[in-house]
Amino acid sequence: MAWKRRRSTAAPQYDPAFGDKALSEACQDVAAGRWQGPRDLLAAGAPRDWDRRSHRIRLLANAAANRRVVEAWQASEPDSPDAVVLRADVEVMRMFAIARGGTMPTHDRLDQTARICLHASRLAPEDPHPWVALVTLARLYEGGHASMGQWWQELCARDPYHREAHHQGLRYMSARWHGSHGQAYNFARDRAAAAPLGSALAVLPQVARAEQFRHRSETEGKNTLELLHHWSGDAELWDLRTTMERWLGSRTVPGAQDVADLNYLAHGLVHADMLAEAATVFDLLDGRATRVPWSYTGDPEDEYTRWRTRVR
Repeated sequence: MAWKRRRSTAAPQYDPAFGDKALSEACQDVAAGRWQGPRDLLAAGAPRDWDRRSHRIRLLANAAANRRVVEAWQASEPDSPDAVVLRADVEVMRMFAIARGGTMPTHDRLDQTARICLHASRLAPEDPHPWVALVTLARLYEGGHASMGQWWQELCARDPYHREAHHQGLRYMSARWHGSHGQAYNFARDRAAAAPLGSALAVLPQVARAEQFRHRSETEGKNTLELLHHWSGDAELWDLRTTMERWLGSRTVPGAQDVADLNYLAHGLVHADMLAEAATVFDLLDGRATRVPWSYTGDPEDEYTRWRTRVR
C-alpha cells in the first residue's frame, strides 16, 4: 500500500487513536464504565500484530487508569489473558499518574505493579506488551531497575523491532531519566540502523533530538547558544536524510503510530530548514497533528500550522 499524498489547509486534527475508529469506540466504552468494548477489540485484533495491539492497549489503559473497568472485566472473566495484560498496563499508567502528581510511588507499590506485569507475561507468553509495560515502569525506579536488561531481552525475543518498546527504551536511556544525551543518541542511532528498511524505528534519532531539546531548554533556557544550532548540524542533517530514505523511501505498510512518528519527522525537518522534505511529510499527515513535539518549541497548534503554511 503506497503512501497517499494529500493537501490540507484546515485546522490540525488531534485524534489520539490515529484514525483507529474501533479503538475510539472502545475508549468511549471505558468512559461509560463498560468493559465489553475493550474485550471485543483486543480479541478481534490480527494475530501477532503487536504494533497495533500495543497502541490499543496503551490508549485503553490511559482511559481506564482512573476507573475500575478493567477490574470489573477481570472479575467477570478471571481467565482472560487480554484482561490481565490490560490490567498490567493500567497499573503502570496509575504509577505514572502518581508521579505526575508530584510524589513518586513507593518502591513497594512499584514492585507490586511489576509483579502484576510479570503475571500477565506468564498468562500471555507470546505477547510482548507485558514486557513493554515493565520497560515503561522501570523509569520510575530510583536509579533504574536491576532487571531492565533482562526485561529488554524478553521483549526483543518476542518482537525485536517493537515500536512502542523502543520509544520507552529511549526514554529510559535519556538524561531526564537514567542515562545521558549521548547514551540516548547511541541507542536511537544503533536501533534505527539495525531495523529493516521501512521500519518507523528510523525516526528514533529525531525523537532523541527533540527530547534533548526539551530537557536542555527546561534546564538551561531556550536561548542557550548551543541550542540555537540544535537542529541543523551535519550529524542532524545526516540523520534526517537517512530517516527519509530508510523509512519513507521504503515504507509499504502504515504502522499504528505513524501519525506520531511523522510529526516528529516533520518537526525535525522544518527546524533543520529542509522545507521541501517537510512539505512531503505534511502532505502525508494531511492535518493530523500531535501536540508533542511541537509543544517543545512553542504553542503546538500554532507551531504546526505556521510551519505547514511556510513549507507551502
